[in-house]
Amino acid sequence: MKLFGRVFAGLAFAGLALMAGPALAQQDIKIMAPAAPGGGWDSTARSIQQTLMQTGLAKSVQVTNVTGAGGTVGLAQFITGAKGDPNQLIVNGFVMVGAILTNKSPVTLDQVTPIARLTGEALVIVVPASSPHKTIQDLSAAVKADVAKAVWAGGSAGGTDHILAALFTKAAGAEAAKVNYVAFSGGGEALAAMLGGRVTAGISGYGEFESQIKTGKLRALAVSSPKRIEGVDVPTLKESGIDVEMVNWRAVMAPPGLTAEQRKSVTDMIEKMTKSKEWAEVLKARGWDDYFMAGDTFDAYLKSEQSRVGDILRSVGLVKS
Repeated sequence: MKLFGRVFAGLAFAGLALMAGPALAQQDIKIMAPAAPGGGWDSTARSIQQTLMQTGLAKSVQVTNVTGAGGTVGLAQFITGAKGDPNQLIVNGFVMVGAILTNKSPVTLDQVTPIARLTGEALVIVVPASSPHKTIQDLSAAVKADVAKAVWAGGSAGGTDHILAALFTKAAGAEAAKVNYVAFSGGGEALAAMLGGRVTAGISGYGEFESQIKTGKLRALAVSSPKRIEGVDVPTLKESGIDVEMVNWRAVMAPPGLTAEQRKSVTDMIEKMTKSKEWAEVLKARGWDDYFMAGDTFDAYLKSEQSRVGDILRSVGLVKS
């Protein structure tokens, strides 16, 4: 009887342990990347997909792409279609904060449930290998001489790439509101425009252009981060005498209508993912900085970013007061 009791107790303990596991571990997760394949949000969504599967934090993970208006088309679909479902997530970040303002979006980030800020990434200014601009000072001089002739390629209107192009234009001594910027829905399209010689310069996260920079198809002129990227011989804008600094952050959000318990469960899953060795490998491979922030701290940060980005956009003429 004692042996039977011990066996029964052991089985009971094992059952309790299974019940105490992650609430979403056996769930089918859906992640929306509100942009075309090949860009930063798509890469982030697929990195989350890969890591959640590798770590066993989710049963299955499906990524869908919805393009348009700096992610606000996808955001609107997400708000209405995923309401109350803790198994659906959307990737977004700095770009969407600006796009909501420049596109006068009817939906905002106040309508979703913030989960966590995940990554930070320096932006890089590049030119085609055939460009006459050998340094960032050359490009600055060209922008000052004829702001309309300098054509920029980047992501969504009002996003980080657009803001950096406007701030650079202003620092060069030209009118920021006249920046000649062409928005592309994905990094692949912007890259094609640069390699095809249809634009003067391009802006994106360093990781997106890294292979073309290393093979010599693109020339990196400067990065927007406070300090140089480790192992990358490209100067910062500030050390080049251009007083501009910017880091692109990306985050993950849940739908509206979640309970406090559901939000905690989703946040716990994402936090466990970010602490895994698999996620550390993703960050290293893509050149992303660990920018993890969650809970009330992230809520406050998100509100402050919406205010800060609005001020920047108004100062460079991208949004009218």
